[in-house]
Amino acid sequence: MSTVETPVVGTKTWFLGTGRRKESIARVFLRAGTGKFTVNGREVDKYFPNHAWSHDATEPLKFSSIAEQVDVMATAKGGGVGGQAGAVRMGLSRAISRFNPELRAALRKNGFLTRDSRMKER
Repeated sequence: MSTVETPVVGTKTWFLGTGRRKESIARVFLRAGTGKFTVNGREVDKYFPNHAWSHDATEPLKFSSIAEQVDVMATAKGGGVGGQAGAVRMGLSRAISRFNPELRAALRKNGFLTRDSRMKER
């Protein structure tokens, strides 16, 4: 399913991407906008206070040069903050590839669409 009706107010189409990392799951909604990025209702820099985590979460936007052209709303749950940042990165990459299919090959080549399947060893 490439598009989802808006989960919040508005009439624009949202593009959904689901990301997983370790025990974390993130649902990322993307639409054309002004560059607003929220995770669980908070600004991305407030939710991921560590620079490495916020960089991981926003890297696909910076790579594809569309950071100021889209609004991103993400929900992350489970695991730790680092795992949630990785899950948001994967979900954001998938949403971008649905938003603009021409970027899919570049995202794939640079590893943004590759799932890191490592889990805690039993």
